This record gives sequence, C-alpha cells and structure tokens, in this order.
Amino acid sequence: MELRLLGPMALLRDGKPMALPASRKTRALLAYLAVSGKPERRERLCHLFWETPDDPRGALRWSLSKLRGLFGDAIIADRETARLDAADLQIDWHRLGNADRGGLDKLTIEDLESLAGVRGEFLEGLELSRCDAFSAWCVALREDGRKWQAAICAELAGRDIAPDCALSYARAWAELEPASPNANAALVRLLDAAGRGQEAEQQKAIGIRRLNDGGAPIPAALRTTPAPAEAGPEPRVQHIHFCTASDGTGLAYSLVGDGPPLVKAANWLNHLEFDFDSPVWRHWIAAFSDGRTLLRYDERGNGLSDWSAPFSFEAFVDDLESVVDAAQLDRFDMIGISQGASVAIAYAVRHPERVRRLLIYGGYAAGWAVRANPEEVARRQAMLVLTREGWGLDNPAFRQLFTSLYLPDSTVEQSDWFNELQRMTTSPENAEELQRVLSLLDVRPLLGKVAVPTLVAHSTRDAVIPFEAGRGIAARIPGARFAAIESANHLLVEQEAGWKRFVTIAREFLD
Repeated sequence: MELRLLGPMALLRDGKPMALPASRKTRALLAYLAVSGKPERRERLCHLFWETPDDPRGALRWSLSKLRGLFGDAIIADRETARLDAADLQIDWHRLGNADRGGLDKLTIEDLESLAGVRGEFLEGLELSRCDAFSAWCVALREDGRKWQAAICAELAGRDIAPDCALSYARAWAELEPASPNANAALVRLLDAAGRGQEAEQQKAIGIRRLNDGGAPIPAALRTTPAPAEAGPEPRVQHIHFCTASDGTGLAYSLVGDGPPLVKAANWLNHLEFDFDSPVWRHWIAAFSDGRTLLRYDERGNGLSDWSAPFSFEAFVDDLESVVDAAQLDRFDMIGISQGASVAIAYAVRHPERVRRLLIYGGYAAGWAVRANPEEVARRQAMLVLTREGWGLDNPAFRQLFTSLYLPDSTVEQSDWFNELQRMTTSPENAEELQRVLSLLDVRPLLGKVAVPTLVAHSTRDAVIPFEAGRGIAARIPGARFAAIESANHLLVEQEAGWKRFVTIAREFLD
C-alpha cells in the first residue's frame, strides 16, 4: 500500500485509489501516526484533535476503529498509546526525508528525477478548525517538505544534464524558494544556456524584486545585462542599489555610464531591469549615459521598488530626494519625462543649488483632472475603468489602449514590449491609483520660481499630453527654451527622425 501525504492525501493499493475516512480528523490522525512512526500517548492525540468534545477518548477510539478497517493489525493500540506499523506501507514523506538525510549528492540522476516527481504541500487542503497544536505541527512539516523538494530540484539544476531538462527543475526550485539568490541565479543561467535570452532578462527583474521583497542579497548574475549589439554606445552593465524614502518605502535605483551625473525623474511605469534592454527605453539610456553617469530609479508602486506604499505628489518628490541623497550626488543635471517633469520641477525649486540644468520632455504642470478638458476627462475616466477590470489579464487588449496612445507610431516589437512592461511593472490597483493621484498634481505656481537653465521639448502630435501643456511650461519658466519635436509618439522611438533631433538638441543643451 502507498500513503501520499504530499499534495491531497491519498491511499493506494496496487496503484488504485482507496477511499479514506470521511472524517477530516480521522485522516489527520492517520497522517500524524504515519509521520511519527512510534507509539503516541492518547493524551497527546486527544490534545491535538479532540479537546472540545465531552468524550475526547471516545472520539479517538472511534477514529482508530475506522483506521483499523483500512490497515487491520497495523493499527496497534493499548490503554495508553496508539501507533501505525508502517513496515508494509510506502509513505512519500519518509521517502523524501530519508533521501535528504542520506545526502542528495550521493544519488544518481535517475534517483533524483524519481524523487523530483514527489511534489506537493504536506496535507494540502486538510485544515482543522480550533486545532491549534495540529495546525502548528502542519506548518512546521510543510516547511520541511518544501525545503526537501527545493533541495532535490537544486541538486538536479546543478547536475550535468541538458539545459532544457535542468530548466524545469530550476523553475520549480525558484517557485519553492522565491527568496533564494542561488535559485534565481540558477534559473537565469539555465535560461541563457537554453537560448531563452529575452526570458532570462525578464526573470532577472522578477528575481531582483523577489529578493528585494525578502531582504535577500542580489547576486551579481542578476545585476548585469549585456547590451544588444545594434544599440551602439549603450553601456553594458548597470548597477542596481536600494535605499528607503523618508516614510520607510523601499526604493530601487541604478547607475550606468561614467561622467557628470544626470538624474532621470521617474515617470509612468518604470522598471530598471526591463527598461534597460527594451526597444522603447534602451536608446534613451544609451544616449544619456554616453559620457555621463545616468541615475534612474523605480518610483514607489513600480518595478523593483515597494509596490505597497502610499501615493501622493509629495511622496514622489521625496522619492527623488531620497535616491539622489543615497547616491551622494551634490550637483547634477536632471531630466523629467511625462509625469517626471512635474517632480523634477518641484525638486529644482526646492534645491536650486543642486540642479545644474533641467531638461523636460513630454511634460505637464497640471494633471488631467485639473486641466478639466471635458473630452480628456471622459477618456481618462474610461481608462480608469479599463485599468481596474483588465490590467492584470494575460490578454493584452486592455493595456493595448495605453500602448496605442503612448506609441502610435511604433514597431510590433516596441508595442508588444510596452504591453508586457505595464503588466510586469505594477499591479492593477497601483495603476489605477497612480492615474488618480497624477490627475490632481499641479505645479503651475512653481514654474515662475524655477531658477536653473531649462530646455522643454514636446512631440507635436502627442496624444497623451497635449502639445500645449509642454509649450505652457516653457512659457512660464523664466528664460526657458522650447523645442517642438515632430512626432505622434509620447515616447520617442529610435527609428524616428524626431528622436535624432531631440538627442542633438538635448546633448547640446547639457554640454
């Protein structure tokens, strides 16, 4: 006979399922005796399962009688104790535990693969109400079972087998131990070895977020990203760091390139790892880290920074203040794109001594609810509903609405990437709340106080932020220059002529 305790509890004779007792407590008693393998005092068993009935010993006798109907003389009981003689019973729990104690490195690949087939949570779905001692016992054994299964998968992921075969074990290992640096690094290594480069890059970002959430160190294998050959001067590596905002929110920022510092304020949905090698952002990163040290960061609620944090415009400005302080930058240039423009403006007014030059692209000083254009408000309200209902779905149709507005003149690769970025970068709840908070921001009273040299650029046919919003910023900042960029994209893509013109103007301004 075979007793399975990992996954839903099951009893098999000659491979065929047998009916277990209907009583959940009787099944739990069977599992406890099977794992114990020794006589257990009746007082202990009554304490685990039957403290509340008037006759706990009678309830125990009834359950033991049900088990005798299945196991016969293998249920051994006297006035003081009860036990299960498991000599003729195969129990998956003991199989894993014995293998782990004997040393997995001594086992053959075939033996390990057989063990890897034994998976599942200990007594999955078998919960007992008001049986706290039993519940605590289950929690401990579930953790042991998870560790044993993870160790087997880790051993197989490190063995000399085909990358595609080892990859399945690395995936299972990373799922069992999401906060393990070694598990995440092994998964990325095997994805690369199997020729799945794009998936490897996505897994790096997922791994970094998992480790950040668990407070674990980030291994070097997850920090580096090779630059694509066609990306020209794009740097080959970025260094990701972590700090905290004044309210304790965890923030991720990166440094890439070498030279005078340029700080990019966070905008609508960033992800340090995904952005770095993406067809939408890599040309921005390459251009603005060429001859400079570019600092980027994931704002709260986005990417590798904490997703569960309060949103407000003041918090967004505080995030910027926190990362530049953590990076120990005294004086620097700053670029604000889209919502990042308002954050950069507020920072420049508060700290004019630290900002050398301010570059704004596609920015706005007042959110859509403040601008109060009836058509825009109606469209944005509809987008809020779509965000709430469809953001997290695998079908990208809902997120395609945003992509069509942000990148109407993009390639299929760029459009697909932007769809995926939105899903991976934040939750549906955060995406909706971010839109609400950003709709109310208003830094128009600050524009006249900007005292640093400023260049404002804006796409002429931008469908996300009206062209007039950018021109209005330039008109109200003393001495600001303005450049109209011929494009329909809110984010300039590499293949369009407007991108080349913007880079030339921006570099001349910063230089």
